Amino acid sequence: MEKYDVVVIGGGPSGFAAAMRAVDFKKRILLIEREELGGAGIFNGALSSKTWWELSRQSKVYQDKLRRYGMTPPQKAQFSDFMADVSDATDERASLLRQQVDWLRDNAAKGFFFFKKGSARLLDKNRVEIQNNGQTETVETENIVLATGSRPRFIEGIPIDEKIVVTSDGIHNFESFPKSLVIVGAGVIGCEFGTIFSNFERTKVNIIARDDRILPFEDPDLTEIIEFNLKQNDVEIHHNTDLHKMEIRNGMVYYETKSNKDGSIESYEVEKALISIGRVPNIEGLGLEEVGVQMSKRGHIVDDDTQTSVSNIYAVGDLTADIALVNVGELEGRYAIEKMYGSPEKPMIYDNISTIMFLNPETAGVGLNEQQAQEKGLSYKVVSLAFDIIPRAIAMRRTQGFFKILVTDDDDMKILGMRAIGEHASSAIQAVALLISTNNGIEELAELIHPHPSIIEGIQECVRMFLGKSIIKPGLIENKVVCRRFHNGKYEDLGVPH
Repeated sequence: MEKYDVVVIGGGPSGFAAAMRAVDFKKRILLIEREELGGAGIFNGALSSKTWWELSRQSKVYQDKLRRYGMTPPQKAQFSDFMADVSDATDERASLLRQQVDWLRDNAAKGFFFFKKGSARLLDKNRVEIQNNGQTETVETENIVLATGSRPRFIEGIPIDEKIVVTSDGIHNFESFPKSLVIVGAGVIGCEFGTIFSNFERTKVNIIARDDRILPFEDPDLTEIIEFNLKQNDVEIHHNTDLHKMEIRNGMVYYETKSNKDGSIESYEVEKALISIGRVPNIEGLGLEEVGVQMSKRGHIVDDDTQTSVSNIYAVGDLTADIALVNVGELEGRYAIEKMYGSPEKPMIYDNISTIMFLNPETAGVGLNEQQAQEKGLSYKVVSLAFDIIPRAIAMRRTQGFFKILVTDDDDMKILGMRAIGEHASSAIQAVALLISTNNGIEELAELIHPHPSIIEGIQECVRMFLGKSIIKPGLIENKVVCRRFHNGKYEDLGVPH
């Protein structure tokens, strides 16, 4: 029986990151993956969907520019052409991972790094069974990292065939742009695919939103912009509505919605449907109950800084109830190995994790938004600066959006969170994320010389506003430059300092 220091089950972002960190500690490692290296993070998740978004955004900008200058757009590319680009992107990334695994296995870490294809199951806390093509073998290990990821959540009674009614895993099965599409779910994934398909201008998109607005976990000033742009793309949003019924009839999707306000039922027929109501962890067949790994009622593995109830078994990525993002999974994978074989410099911190939503326009965040701060009962100061104040955004002719920064309601003014919506949003939040991580105040950003013109100059102007020394004064341009305090359940306009 082969023996290892650590067995990593799952070769997606979190598992791959864990295995690569174990290489740094010169441990004897076995990485097991039953399908393709990179997992959903490459093939049915972050990379593939974001490639679709980039292609759709470029197509939309191109079409809009031609119309603006009175030019006729050329013949439109086919779905298969865009699908080929997406496949090229995913293959390029997956190939890089395969090359690294081969290089480590055969050269740099020969005799210490191993990769096996197959499905894994825990026999006990130190033995793992691997099955592949009818062959079974058992290996022994000191430590185990579980990183098997997640899959789209199904709705009971809905005929998901991944061809007509699909999850995000089935988009690649489309042979052409559907003439009409209903998206069930108005969270991040649903709104991203609503943006993608409507950007191409080939598909009439409907979105079923259970709440009175899309992306209900974000602040209204942000979601209003996203919803406005979706509607500008001819997207119809069913607010305060649940899916009541869905069937496939003669190759089409028949569905009924039920109003959460008055119970009224409406019926529709579309060509395709996308079910986008979240994801569930891949825990089946792992043998977790037999080994005694504690699970939550929702089916996630319960962990303490990646360590499960069985001390030598760790869980990372989408298996736990933490934030299900690629960057979080990679961080957890690396941290688990450091916890086993080193001394992490600090515990896992989720407060400064940066997020991005690929919408129209690009949307990014770190830390708390106003909604979350108010739910916590916090008093805070907030500055909001519209993009049409920023010279670079004006030069780009892309002035829709804003920066919004929240700080503590005291003299320290430590950053609680930030939201950015507009061009370069995801690139603009990193300095603020660092300040949250280091628990520092805002002074360091006030006089830092940024390149000009650049989008991030807007962040500097926000910080100067908190300090009472901004170039553009709050209140002088209505709704474009705002500085106020939230205290005891109401806002107080801070205005221009005296």
